[in-house]
Amino acid sequence: DLLRRIIRILYLSKRLQGQLQGGSREITKAAQSLNELDYLSQGVDLSGIEVIENDLRFIARARLEVENQAKRLLEQGVETQNPTQVGTALQVFYNLGNLKETINNVVSGYRSQLEDNVQNALDIKVLTQPSQTGLRGGPGRAAMPTPGNTAAFRATLWTNMEKLMDQICAACGQVQHLQKVLAKKRDPVSHVCFIDELAKDGHADFLHTFWNAVTEIMSTEFQKATQSSMFLKQAFEGEYPKLLRLYNDLWKRLQQYSQSIQGSLSVAGNAELLPDLPHVEEDARDIFMHKKQDYDPEKALKDSLHPYETAYLSKSLSRLFDPINLVFPPGGRNPPSTDELDSIIKTVASELNVAAVDPSLSLAVARNVAKTIQLYGVKSEQLLSTQGEASQVIGPLTEGQRRNVAVVNSLYRLHQAVLKVISSLNSFPSAAEKCINNALETVYALMGSAIQPLLNSVRDSIEDILVTMHQEDFSGPLSNTGKPDVPCSLYMKELEGFIARVMTDYFRHFECVNFVYDNTEIIAQRAIDVFIRNASLLRPLGEGGKMRLAADFAQMELAVAPLCRRVSDLGKPYRLLRSFRPLLFQTSEHIANSPAVGELIPHSTIIHFLFSRAPPELKSPHQRAEWCIPRYSQWLDDHPAEKDRLLLIRSSLEAYVQAVRAREGKEFAPVYPIMLQLLQKAMSAVL
Repeated sequence: DLLRRIIRILYLSKRLQGQLQGGSREITKAAQSLNELDYLSQGVDLSGIEVIENDLRFIARARLEVENQAKRLLEQGVETQNPTQVGTALQVFYNLGNLKETINNVVSGYRSQLEDNVQNALDIKVLTQPSQTGLRGGPGRAAMPTPGNTAAFRATLWTNMEKLMDQICAACGQVQHLQKVLAKKRDPVSHVCFIDELAKDGHADFLHTFWNAVTEIMSTEFQKATQSSMFLKQAFEGEYPKLLRLYNDLWKRLQQYSQSIQGSLSVAGNAELLPDLPHVEEDARDIFMHKKQDYDPEKALKDSLHPYETAYLSKSLSRLFDPINLVFPPGGRNPPSTDELDSIIKTVASELNVAAVDPSLSLAVARNVAKTIQLYGVKSEQLLSTQGEASQVIGPLTEGQRRNVAVVNSLYRLHQAVLKVISSLNSFPSAAEKCINNALETVYALMGSAIQPLLNSVRDSIEDILVTMHQEDFSGPLSNTGKPDVPCSLYMKELEGFIARVMTDYFRHFECVNFVYDNTEIIAQRAIDVFIRNASLLRPLGEGGKMRLAADFAQMELAVAPLCRRVSDLGKPYRLLRSFRPLLFQTSEHIANSPAVGELIPHSTIIHFLFSRAPPELKSPHQRAEWCIPRYSQWLDDHPAEKDRLLLIRSSLEAYVQAVRAREGKEFAPVYPIMLQLLQKAMSAVL
């Protein structure tokens, strides 16, 4: 057996000499020969055998030479992203039997190099070197930028940070390239995939392990550096968006890197390197592109920035709050001026623009902006006058009302200015926009509550004027003067004058025209409803009264016009006003059969109107209950359901029937059966 080994060693040694002369082309075969020679030397003591002594020395030298050549080839291949060179070098190490050890050493080397790179980039002595030439610090003296040199220090720091990101990107790209080639490369003899060989010891996903190490190094070194240097801490906290942008750019470059590696592997795919198809699909699962179930590589990278983000957001909130606290001094009575508000808006725009480097930072700063808007609202609310003078509508604007107008205008300007800032931002995250819009809605709500006392007074005054129509006489016959134009009633003239005056004296001072119309149009709708309600309750109603009431209907449109953009925009109340007027002159039968009844005009309103055509014995619901008109109007407001109103009307009709029977009357009033028929039809619709 020993003799056979010696003969084989001599043969392989000779073959090895020829292979070494073949250079890098024969290097894998040389490694194979060396592997077999190792096997032949195992378990046998070959020392002292003269015939192979020189050969053994040559073999030891050859092994060293092949290893060094393969290392150079691997370094060169990884650096130039050449999968063929990397594949050849890996084959050599596989043949030599030290593939795992080599991969571990290479990856550890990258890790150590990166650790040095991070430390150098953050070394305060290196950073302050240019400004310290010619100056020698005393023993134990802390290195820090001299006053006036902070700008130069920061410029050097950010240059170093950019360089560091390049170094991290290059190292990750090289490790990733190595893993990609290992995943595709198979031994041509045994067909074993190299990555499977590493998987036996759990080293298959060494890119993940390397990335973990990179993020840990950055987290630890950054923390150490900022704890020992206040200048570094201030730079990273104050210019956090810049730091975050570097991290985001690094992540983006790693993604693109991984796609370009994929492409270069596909192009270089020869039979020896890419004989396996299954691994091509597997390759699409990429650490830099996909999260794992319990690990997000991008989050792992950014977690190291958390302390700086927290500090930055805290300072950002202070920058946003400071101008507001400044323009709302304790005991102040006036809202901010236009210039002061502009200053606040500039700060908001600046903070949002700087944060635009990253969606999550944009959202965090948007939350700060929302808090700022809410603070502005709270401070503004404290200025509002809520005393009785705020709601008076008799005389000119009081001081409290003027202040309320100024506060509402100030809130409106803030609202519009913030909307303009948001619309000018490119690719602003929808969640951030929603956050700010929610805060702006509270501003709108505050504007509404500030203007509400005045609106309530205007609405109540309009209703008080309308109810005075019952003090006028509508029972008269047609006049014989022959004048075709019938003037409208006194209450209508008063209403018209009042609405025109409040719009001029109070509402025209508000800059938020659409906001005011949104609120005054509600008053206009209510005014029409109350007008029709009171008009339907008028009795007795003579032919002359009908003519005057018809003129009031026409004038009502003109009276409420100042309260709205267009009267026709008032919707259902406007159509109700238009469709009710012709019914004044129609017969009761025509009215009952009108398509507008039930569809547009409530049955209860029409039956109320028909009471005006009945004898006094057929009492209206409020007369039977012995209520005044305002009290009955309040009851109708409290009972908006048509069913409740119809039940009250029914009791009036039933009381009338009993009264007629009690006096043994022979017949009912001609309008009664029409009213009863309408009531039955209406009740069947609501029950």
